Amino acid sequence: MNLLKFSTYLIFQGMFKNIFLVLLLVFLGFSQLNAQTEVDERAMINFRKGLGFNAPDSSFGINLRVRMQNRVALNLNENLGINDIEARVSRLRLRFDGYILDQKITYYIQLSFSRGDQDWDNTYMANVVRDAMVYYRFNPNFYVGFGQGKLPGNRQRIISSGQQQFFDRSNVNANYTLDRDFGLFGYYSNNVGPLFYNLKAAVSTGDGRNQIRTNNGLMYTGRVELLPLGKFTNDSDFSEGDLEHESTPKLSLATGYATNQKAMRTRGTTGSSLFESRNMNSFFADVLLKYQGWAFSSEYINRTTDASAITYNPVDSLKISAVNIGEGINTQLSYYFKKSHWEIAARYSVVVPGEEIRSYNMKDTYYLLGINKYVKKHLTKFQLFTGFRSQQSYTSHTFGSDQFLLVFQVELGI
Repeated sequence: MNLLKFSTYLIFQGMFKNIFLVLLLVFLGFSQLNAQTEVDERAMINFRKGLGFNAPDSSFGINLRVRMQNRVALNLNENLGINDIEARVSRLRLRFDGYILDQKITYYIQLSFSRGDQDWDNTYMANVVRDAMVYYRFNPNFYVGFGQGKLPGNRQRIISSGQQQFFDRSNVNANYTLDRDFGLFGYYSNNVGPLFYNLKAAVSTGDGRNQIRTNNGLMYTGRVELLPLGKFTNDSDFSEGDLEHESTPKLSLATGYATNQKAMRTRGTTGSSLFESRNMNSFFADVLLKYQGWAFSSEYINRTTDASAITYNPVDSLKISAVNIGEGINTQLSYYFKKSHWEIAARYSVVVPGEEIRSYNMKDTYYLLGINKYVKKHLTKFQLFTGFRSQQSYTSHTFGSDQFLLVFQVELGI
């Protein structure tokens, strides 16, 4: 009996050693992951570093990534008393990139697991699937995508949340972004001498992600990006802050337009439901400049609707739902210290609601100042921000409010 126990002990000891070695190899594989810029408009299929698997016959490949953002935020009143505390997992993402049969056919899947990432407040369901795209590359300059992904709208939305230098995107983005949709996407890049350019377009349902059935209205989106001073190092025009410390000035100028026919949500592809469909038009323009640690970016977005922005409940006319029309500007300036990997960053953003909805919406302004400590570029960073938010009412029966913000966030990505 003692011999049996001893044999069992040796067997389990060997199993635990093997499990430990496997976990160690997985961890080492993750720790060597290349800190290349995540671009949500295409799959990442460079497996020379990171946790990547290729079939022996190269018939398929897959790369795995995980990242999370943990946040604590204090909202303080004018007397610096605490109004409320936000303590939560802001984002928890699992990402798969790879190819099938040929590297001309690639895919990109992203899943979200935190409540704030799943649009619970508007849809009352867990929208786990954020991105599910299949791409086909015709040549090095031209590829198309089919599935659910980010529309080619404002720059800050196109930039992955894992590449942001602030704890979250601006209120301008929150109000007017095109976000994600299901459809057909096209991307073309080329150059004329030193001038590089990117052309992006999409035809989509216009009703946002994870819809089962939509009406016959479609959404048409187009975006043009010009890079007159050449390409950014490591695609850093899709990453906030100048972590590459560009040795020569790099500039990107972009503009675009989207029209969403028969939209059924207050913000087109996001927001709560409207009582009647509306046609919405969005115009956006942005600029990005990076040089020797300095980074400046600014974007403008405007949304209008062809008819009245107000929709009424057909059963109870006292209940309304309104299209979120208006405009906003977000501007950011930062400097990155290359040797110490610290960064200081400032943001000014303002949202001005359209005239028709000013009885319900306020002018919303943010002033933010923060510091970032980058451990492994954007993959692992510590962030601390303070700021001031001012909401100004347009009517006498509602009151605006002012509050101070204090935010600490840790991001870990592998």
